[in-house]
Amino acid sequence: MAVTHTPLAALVLAIVLAAGLAPATADAAASNRYRMNLATRQDWVQQTDFVQCVGTSMQMMLNIIEPGRDRTIRTQHRLQDLARAWSGPTPSGITRRGASVRGWAAGLVVRRAGAYRVVGADSLQEAMRIAAVAIREYRRPVGLLVWGGRHAWVMSGFEATGDPLLADRYRVTKAYILDPLYPYGDDVWGPSPTPGSAISVADVGRQFVKRSRARSSPWNSLPGASRLRGKWVLVVPTGQVRPGIE
Repeated sequence: MAVTHTPLAALVLAIVLAAGLAPATADAAASNRYRMNLATRQDWVQQTDFVQCVGTSMQMMLNIIEPGRDRTIRTQHRLQDLARAWSGPTPSGITRRGASVRGWAAGLVVRRAGAYRVVGADSLQEAMRIAAVAIREYRRPVGLLVWGGRHAWVMSGFEATGDPLLADRYRVTKAYILDPLYPYGDDVWGPSPTPGSAISVADVGRQFVKRSRARSSPWNSLPGASRLRGKWVLVVPTGQVRPGIE
């Protein structure tokens, strides 16, 4: 999962922190609209090289679970190495430069961020609903596999037409996104969302797209990969955090 990146200047970081990420909030207005965001201004971190998006996303997720915990480059690289170690096989003749979504989920479990698993959704709205329910129920962030499997985002919250745990019918309308590549984005996929901003589901869907369905893809022939063909892929919490994140 490799991306193009150059180091972020201190000025950019200062601007982001000065602007502030939305604090954790949850409210149901008279219109029954529901908003929840777990991120704080200290949780966002920028990836330090071309291939660190998974390690950095793990770092941000751990920061959200234990606010302001660690923004260091050393930890980012350790998390990336951990995710790579659990990433599983690659197609013959291909050397993995980044880390897989499988390693992402496993690395969070190893670091005692609670149970996480990789799931696939059949539509963008279904993926947003899966994420919203997980965030609402477990108060932990969700990972999004964007760019068709080439990059990682963290979803720290959402806005919806109702409380996902109480409403019989609701739609997710916005998502709070932390992109480790901000402010650079990608020439093909588009700009990075401002860290912690709530963007429309339509805007999320311009970069969070379904994985290739092609049976000819060597990646889709790997063990367990077939269940994610043509799916919107997420890394979601499924249980409570165990004491003492390491």
